Amino acid sequence: MEKTTRKKIAEVVATPKRQPVHGVGRRKRSVARVWLRPGSGKVVVNGVEYLSYFPNLNASYEAILPLKVTSTEDQFDVQVNLVGGGFTGQAGAVKMGIARALVAKDEGLKTVLRQHGLLTRDPREVERKKPGRAGARRRFQFVKR
Repeated sequence: MEKTTRKKIAEVVATPKRQPVHGVGRRKRSVARVWLRPGSGKVVVNGVEYLSYFPNLNASYEAILPLKVTSTEDQFDVQVNLVGGGFTGQAGAVKMGIARALVAKDEGLKTVLRQHGLLTRDPREVERKKPGRAGARRRFQFVKR
Protein backbone atom coordinates (compact mmCIF):
# COMPACT_ATOMS: atom_id res chain seq x y z
CA MET A 1 0.00 0.00 0.00
CA GLU A 2 2.91 2.34 0.66
CA LYS A 3 4.13 2.04 -2.93
CA THR A 4 0.71 3.00 -4.26
CA THR A 5 0.64 6.13 -2.14
CA ARG A 6 4.11 7.16 -3.27
CA LYS A 7 3.14 6.56 -6.87
CA LYS A 8 0.03 8.74 -6.55
CA ILE A 9 2.03 11.52 -4.89
CA ALA A 10 4.62 11.34 -7.68
CA GLU A 11 1.86 11.64 -10.31
CA VAL A 12 0.37 14.70 -8.62
CA VAL A 13 3.77 16.37 -8.32
CA ALA A 14 4.68 15.52 -11.93
CA THR A 15 1.55 17.16 -13.40
CA PRO A 16 1.54 20.84 -12.33
CA LYS A 17 -0.37 21.84 -15.49
CA ARG A 18 -3.68 21.67 -13.65
CA GLN A 19 -2.57 24.30 -11.18
CA PRO A 20 -3.44 27.93 -11.95
CA VAL A 21 -0.44 30.12 -12.73
CA HIS A 22 -0.06 33.29 -10.66
CA GLY A 23 1.40 36.68 -11.56
CA VAL A 24 1.45 40.04 -9.79
CA GLY A 25 1.45 43.36 -11.65
CA ARG A 26 1.82 46.87 -10.28
CA ARG A 27 1.42 50.33 -11.78
CA LYS A 28 1.13 53.65 -9.92
CA ARG A 29 -0.90 52.74 -6.82
CA SER A 30 -2.63 49.69 -8.36
CA VAL A 31 -1.86 46.06 -7.59
CA ALA A 32 -3.27 43.23 -9.72
CA ARG A 33 -3.09 39.59 -8.70
CA VAL A 34 -3.66 37.47 -11.80
CA TRP A 35 -4.42 33.75 -12.14
CA LEU A 36 -4.27 31.95 -15.49
CA ARG A 37 -6.13 28.69 -16.00
CA PRO A 38 -6.54 26.70 -19.21
CA GLY A 39 -9.88 27.70 -20.71
CA SER A 40 -11.74 29.56 -23.42
CA GLY A 41 -10.42 33.10 -22.98
CA LYS A 42 -12.77 34.59 -20.38
CA VAL A 43 -11.22 37.54 -18.50
CA VAL A 44 -12.83 38.44 -15.16
CA VAL A 45 -11.71 41.46 -13.10
CA ASN A 46 -13.03 41.67 -9.52
CA GLY A 47 -15.94 39.40 -10.46
CA VAL A 48 -16.93 41.44 -13.55
CA GLU A 49 -16.17 40.88 -17.25
CA TYR A 50 -13.17 43.07 -18.16
CA LEU A 51 -15.01 45.00 -20.91
CA SER A 52 -17.60 46.08 -18.33
CA TYR A 53 -15.02 46.82 -15.64
CA PHE A 54 -12.81 49.24 -17.58
CA PRO A 55 -14.62 52.45 -18.59
CA ASN A 56 -12.95 52.98 -21.97
CA LEU A 57 -11.74 50.74 -24.77
CA ASN A 58 -8.10 51.85 -24.53
CA ALA A 59 -7.83 50.62 -20.94
CA SER A 60 -9.58 47.34 -21.69
CA TYR A 61 -7.37 46.75 -24.76
CA GLU A 62 -4.22 47.55 -22.80
CA ALA A 63 -5.21 45.13 -20.04
CA ILE A 64 -5.26 42.08 -22.33
CA LEU A 65 -2.41 43.15 -24.62
CA PRO A 66 -0.05 40.34 -23.47
CA LEU A 67 -2.63 37.75 -24.52
CA LYS A 68 -3.01 39.36 -27.94
CA VAL A 69 0.75 39.72 -28.51
CA THR A 70 1.38 36.05 -27.69
CA SER A 71 -1.78 34.81 -29.51
CA THR A 72 -3.00 33.02 -26.38
CA GLU A 73 -6.25 34.93 -25.87
CA ASP A 74 -8.45 31.86 -26.43
CA GLN A 75 -6.27 29.42 -24.47
CA PHE A 76 -6.56 30.78 -20.92
CA ASP A 77 -9.22 31.97 -18.53
CA VAL A 78 -7.91 34.94 -16.57
CA GLN A 79 -9.09 35.88 -13.11
CA VAL A 80 -7.87 39.20 -11.68
CA ASN A 81 -8.10 40.69 -8.21
CA LEU A 82 -7.45 44.46 -8.43
CA VAL A 83 -6.79 46.87 -5.57
CA GLY A 84 -6.07 50.60 -5.58
CA GLY A 85 -5.50 53.33 -8.11
CA GLY A 86 -7.55 54.58 -11.04
CA PHE A 87 -8.53 52.72 -14.16
CA THR A 88 -5.38 53.64 -16.11
CA GLY A 89 -3.09 52.34 -13.38
CA GLN A 90 -5.28 49.29 -12.93
CA ALA A 91 -5.14 48.47 -16.65
CA GLY A 92 -1.34 48.72 -16.56
CA ALA A 93 -1.20 46.50 -13.48
CA VAL A 94 -3.39 43.86 -15.13
CA LYS A 95 -1.20 44.01 -18.25
CA MET A 96 1.94 43.35 -16.24
CA GLY A 97 0.31 40.65 -14.11
CA ILE A 98 -0.88 38.74 -17.17
CA ALA A 99 2.55 39.06 -18.79
CA ARG A 100 4.30 37.72 -15.68
CA ALA A 101 1.85 34.84 -15.39
CA LEU A 102 2.41 33.94 -19.06
CA VAL A 103 6.17 33.86 -18.48
CA ALA A 104 5.64 31.63 -15.43
CA LYS A 105 3.57 29.31 -17.62
CA ASP A 106 5.95 29.29 -20.61
CA GLU A 107 9.47 30.76 -20.55
CA GLY A 108 9.50 30.83 -24.37
CA LEU A 109 7.07 33.78 -24.38
CA LYS A 110 9.50 35.97 -22.44
CA THR A 111 11.32 37.30 -25.53
CA VAL A 112 8.09 38.34 -27.28
CA LEU A 113 6.73 40.04 -24.17
CA ARG A 114 10.08 41.75 -23.53
CA GLN A 115 10.18 43.10 -27.12
CA HIS A 116 6.79 44.75 -26.58
CA GLY A 117 7.87 46.19 -23.22
CA LEU A 118 5.28 44.25 -21.24
CA LEU A 119 7.62 42.93 -18.55
CA THR A 120 9.13 46.29 -17.55
CA ARG A 121 7.57 48.00 -14.54
CA ASP A 122 6.71 51.64 -15.15
CA PRO A 123 8.46 53.36 -12.21
CA ARG A 124 6.61 56.67 -12.44
CA GLU A 125 4.67 57.61 -9.32
CA VAL A 126 2.83 60.75 -8.28
CA GLU A 127 5.14 63.13 -6.45
CA ARG A 128 3.88 64.14 -3.03
CA LYS A 129 2.67 67.65 -2.21
CA LYS A 130 5.25 69.70 -0.32
CA PRO A 131 4.45 72.04 2.58
CA GLY A 132 4.31 75.72 1.67
CA ARG A 133 3.45 74.97 -1.95
CA ALA A 134 0.24 74.63 -3.93
CA GLY A 135 1.21 71.17 -5.21
CA ALA A 136 4.29 69.02 -5.59
CA ARG A 137 6.27 71.75 -7.36
CA ARG A 138 3.78 74.55 -8.01
CA ARG A 139 4.21 77.63 -5.86
CA PHE A 140 1.54 80.03 -4.76
CA GLN A 141 1.10 83.16 -6.86
CA PHE A 142 3.65 85.85 -6.03
CA VAL A 143 2.19 89.18 -4.81
CA LYS A 144 4.49 92.12 -5.46
CA ARG A 145 2.50 94.74 -3.47
